[in-house]
Amino acid sequence: MKNADLQKRIQHDPLVQRLIDLQETRWFNPNTTSVAEALPHIGLTQQDVSDAHARLTRFAPFIAKAFPETAASGGIIESDVLPIPAMQRRLGQSITGELWLKKDSHLPISGSIKARGGIYEVLTHAEKLAFAAGLLTPQDDYSRLLSPEFTRFFSQYSIAVGSTGNLGLSIGIISARLGFRVTVHMSADARAWKKALLRSHGVDVVEYAEDYGVAVEQGRCAAQADANCFFIDDENSRTLFLGYAVAGQRLKDQFAHIGKVVDKNHPLFVYLPCGVGGGPGGVAFGLKLAFGDDVHCIFAEPTHSPCMLLGVYTGLHDGIAVQDLGIDNQTAADGLAVGRASGFVGRAMERLLDGFYTVDDQTLYNLLALLAQEENILLEPSALAGMPGPKQISEESHYHQLHGFSQAQLAQATHLVWATGGGMVPAEEMAQYLAKAR
Repeated sequence: MKNADLQKRIQHDPLVQRLIDLQETRWFNPNTTSVAEALPHIGLTQQDVSDAHARLTRFAPFIAKAFPETAASGGIIESDVLPIPAMQRRLGQSITGELWLKKDSHLPISGSIKARGGIYEVLTHAEKLAFAAGLLTPQDDYSRLLSPEFTRFFSQYSIAVGSTGNLGLSIGIISARLGFRVTVHMSADARAWKKALLRSHGVDVVEYAEDYGVAVEQGRCAAQADANCFFIDDENSRTLFLGYAVAGQRLKDQFAHIGKVVDKNHPLFVYLPCGVGGGPGGVAFGLKLAFGDDVHCIFAEPTHSPCMLLGVYTGLHDGIAVQDLGIDNQTAADGLAVGRASGFVGRAMERLLDGFYTVDDQTLYNLLALLAQEENILLEPSALAGMPGPKQISEESHYHQLHGFSQAQLAQATHLVWATGGGMVPAEEMAQYLAKAR
């Protein structure tokens, strides 16, 4: 962006200057609407999410046998939700209500939130191919997919994806288990251990010196050259989005099981780390379907990669990238190192997101160590992006006024930090993270 154009942008959207200066920034969306008003603009419905639930149920027997760590849950890939009172005390008394953690960081198979959307999209593609070939019907026992017949069948096809790491892990592991040939195009910020783990599963890993956007584009180009190759598009995939959205009803069921109330007088605030936007966008959509207007979703991004905040705040969505402002898109939060947000997610969800904030890398390391010390829970840096949110929301009177929250409502609120990754981080890597905390 030319300097004159940049100055016009700053004049029109003053918050952009704080992003350029890499200051921790928050912005509360003045254009939020009710779920009923927003749904027509999304292009997806409750029925679409219900179909995703049904598909995952059909695949559960296959998952349970293919990945024994899921046998206890009957092949359903789900994470725990738990209170973190010691962490709440350390974060400060200004946090109203209760602080909870959703441990998608420890989802089975790939140890991150991407185990929801990534695995779901591969399963959807596999089912479509098997149906078309007459090898499978919805009434079958899907554990049949582990037979040599299906492995040979899927080996005719390939899958490709561009990733900063966790999506690649999810797609690579499940695709290889089914028998697909799979290539993961990894950006420069992807961790070495994630590349090594993928290769141990027989996945072809292509490395780039550039960022996420380049890895995705190269993956897309390579897939276009092969008629039997299916490219999974993290930027625009509605299938990925629906895989994440299943989390909403499941969380509602978990809360019902433990007697936790969510209603107008007991609001739920959810803090979601955001990269390109598919994971947090899909989860937020599912939450809104499950809890209606009583849930409030806030996205968190690194100061060096505030792509979704930038896109929604300016109204330009994928028409602007952080690099256009001279921001380097280099962050310790590798899963969030994305310069240009998903235009699909930004436009679909902008009416349902309460706000955004950014957090610097040192804060992420500090919170990582604090959570390990207080709750003995180990996460990767990007997964801590949601942790500053509860304090900010509790202290921000402007936000309370914008939504008409009373002190009584806030006192009975639940703050849920969505932990997105870290369950598979090697011990030596985790030790390096902890050493960087102050």
